[in-house]
Amino acid sequence: MRIVNASDFGAAIRKRRKELGYTQAELASYCGCSAVYLSNLENGKETAEIGKALFIVGRLGLDLFAMKRTGEPL
Repeated sequence: MRIVNASDFGAAIRKRRKELGYTQAELASYCGCSAVYLSNLENGKETAEIGKALFIVGRLGLDLFAMKRTGEPL
């Protein structure tokens, strides 16, 4: 999935959470954050803390990559 904004990032997290069968409350508890934070993240809140967001991504078994738009590695 190509992510170009906070809404795309949140949608990816929501999709994976649902694939794994977690509720927001369950995932929040597992990650040590509040369900409100997770909801805000999934809804594309642009001011969400990046460190927490990346931690959640890792807990969901996802990896993020940065690459040039040409597809070349950095």
